[in-house]
Amino acid sequence: MTGLGMDFEDDFFFEEDKILTSDSTLSTSSSALQNSSGSTSDKVSVALTTVPSANVELHQLAMMEDRMGMTITSGNIMIQKDASNLIGISIGGGAPLCPCLYIVQIFDNTPVALDGTLQAGDELVAVNGASVRGKTKVEVAKMIQSCDSQVSINYNKLHADPKQGRTLDIALKKVKHRLVEGMGSTTADALGLSRAILCNDALVQRLMALKRTENFYRGLVTHAKATLHAFFDLTQIYKVFGDAFAAIGVREPQPRASEAFRQFGEQHRQMEKFGVTMLKTLKPILSDLGTYLNKAIPDTRLTISKYADAKFEYLSYCLKVKELDDEEQSCAALQEPLYRVETGNYEYRLVLRCRQEARARFAKLRSDVLVKLELLDNKHVQDVVWQLHKFAAGLAKYYASTRDLLSAVMLFPVEVDLSHSAFQYKSTGPQTLTDSSEDVEEYEPEEKQSNINEELLIDTSNFSAEPTDNT
Repeated sequence: MTGLGMDFEDDFFFEEDKILTSDSTLSTSSSALQNSSGSTSDKVSVALTTVPSANVELHQLAMMEDRMGMTITSGNIMIQKDASNLIGISIGGGAPLCPCLYIVQIFDNTPVALDGTLQAGDELVAVNGASVRGKTKVEVAKMIQSCDSQVSINYNKLHADPKQGRTLDIALKKVKHRLVEGMGSTTADALGLSRAILCNDALVQRLMALKRTENFYRGLVTHAKATLHAFFDLTQIYKVFGDAFAAIGVREPQPRASEAFRQFGEQHRQMEKFGVTMLKTLKPILSDLGTYLNKAIPDTRLTISKYADAKFEYLSYCLKVKELDDEEQSCAALQEPLYRVETGNYEYRLVLRCRQEARARFAKLRSDVLVKLELLDNKHVQDVVWQLHKFAAGLAKYYASTRDLLSAVMLFPVEVDLSHSAFQYKSTGPQTLTDSSEDVEEYEPEEKQSNINEELLIDTSNFSAEPTDNT
């Protein structure tokens, strides 16, 4: 099938040259034909009908291409070469298998990429006016390299709809890449899941660092909340202590002891006020840390989710291109015809265009994610130091105020009148035994003594010694 195609193209160029040469012959002998006899004119007309028309051949060649509903438009572009004598494209197709030569990939920061006219999937028609039809991709690459600093390229731009390339196969590949992302490479290899992987992807480490930062902030906010709640409970205890000592001072008959208890109670009330002031100062820190944790990080995660979707789509198209390449290589090795290749390989060129557009979206979102992660890291480094410093300064100020308050006046020791039974307490609950054997041994005699006392508490006065009746 491939050989027939080549024979057809050779015949086409041969017949086209024949027509061009016969045009001059017909133009020079036009007067002779007009004065000739009828039989001679019949012979000439027969000779003219045997020469095929170039337009007919072009129409037949166009009918051989299966464009899958896509349209093409022709154009010309002048490309200035770089210092490496390259224009920055990768070429595919060409003889002897494919009738079209097309752009497979456009490299970044190259003359073609900076110009932006040519895209992946566009067909190359001519280089510096020389047709490339029927040539191999190696020959076309040499034609471009042999040119001077400027190259003129005639092209057929492929107008492809990206939605036409988002097939069910691409959707399933995206799901597979999303599943493989959450498992190890060893597990994926054991399951036989083929996938495309980004080499030297530094963003993976940045995402892991973001997760560690999020866990750090979550633990920091939780610990800070617990600390402030504990301080609030402590301030309430100070208030209760202050009220209790003030009540003791009011009831104390000795003036010096009463004044000491009153002042000590007032100090505890002041400590409670210092604690409330400190809590009001430190409470905004929780709000700032919560803003970073509950707004900045989730916004970055939303951008990351969009980036991940674009990444999986781009990897799916890369995997699809690899599968199509493997299919072409296997058919070429077996010398079997492949319909899509012999009809212009438009399916492959559509996937190439979709891959290029998916890569552009992926690169844009990747740059956005990197910028947001950089801003997030800077805010983390600067903000967490300032917030922790503010937190520690608030606690230090509270402790300094409490120390100055308690060390201002020496109130103790004081003399207090106590009754003899002041430190004798009645047990309001059952006594508990310890696990040690010594405590059990010490407790048993006391229990026996209590039993004896209970027996002695029995009133025996009503019992009198009466003589027994012997009947």
